[in-house]
Amino acid sequence: MTTSTLAPPDLAAPSLRQRLLSGSTLGPLAALVLACVFFSLRSDRFLTGGNFSLIIQQVMVVGTLAIGQTLIILTAGIDLSNGAIMALGSIVMTRLAVHNGVPPLPALLLGFGVCTALGLANGLLVTRVPLPPFIVTLGMLNIAFALTHIYSQEQTVTGLPSPLTALGQTFTLGGTEVTYGSIITIGLFGLFAYLLGQTAWGKHVYAVGNNPEAARLTGIPTKQLLIGVYATAGLVYGIAALLSVARTGVGDPQAGQTDNLDSITAVVLGGTSLFGGRGSVVGTLIGALIVGVIRNGLQLIGVASIYQTLITGVLVILAVALDQISRRRTR
Repeated sequence: MTTSTLAPPDLAAPSLRQRLLSGSTLGPLAALVLACVFFSLRSDRFLTGGNFSLIIQQVMVVGTLAIGQTLIILTAGIDLSNGAIMALGSIVMTRLAVHNGVPPLPALLLGFGVCTALGLANGLLVTRVPLPPFIVTLGMLNIAFALTHIYSQEQTVTGLPSPLTALGQTFTLGGTEVTYGSIITIGLFGLFAYLLGQTAWGKHVYAVGNNPEAARLTGIPTKQLLIGVYATAGLVYGIAALLSVARTGVGDPQAGQTDNLDSITAVVLGGTSLFGGRGSVVGTLIGALIVGVIRNGLQLIGVASIYQTLITGVLVILAVALDQISRRRTR
């Protein structure tokens, strides 16, 4: 008599070299290079240090949000609330510092705490009720959006203390002005690339995304892992809130209204599968840069902004279609 057992999931997360050379990342990387070559031929201003610094500044907030989005999509979830959570976090930290006399550091920590708490709430609802991530985060989007406007009283917060805007300051690197916030964003990508590729936690994230039931049977605490992923994503959204405040110099209740979709765009263009278990934050960084390069390059050559949105939408559909074709071939 034979008994069938469920095969354990592959816990070997891809190395950095494997991620860079994998099909899911190699395609986006080639697209990024081709876009850079095309725009460099069309505009003399594109291949300059100042312009590349500007591109990074333009994508650093969405790119940071996309890190948290990547973690959730790798587990076969999705987060529609990240932009709204970021906006609430930015309003909390700025209003506390300006209107309530809270010192900047505690104000920042409280803003991070609010974002982390909302991410944790998403995770608890997804795992404990349970509810689909799409429904949970859609509801949280509306909750966070409403709380932002209630707490801000529809007012933009100005006159921020310098610690809240310090990451918007620049330093000179090779004759180019670079913001400290850009360095923080790149550092976060490096940190999460390491965590996903070189730690047991990262391997478990991939395992749950590939097959949650198989992961559970191998001893991975899938519910606790998912709760941790959503809470970690919330903390990352809090960091994005600080970067947004530092870049604009204000606490804006209207911030982040399309950033949820932009972050999903960056993740998808970077080769991460919407079905979970495949992808990387390295690819997400490439995806965010693709969006930034296309928008910047089209602006430099005088193309109307509406066509930038059109081209980005076409690229997203193509990326998802290629992912579907790849999945069918591997079955």
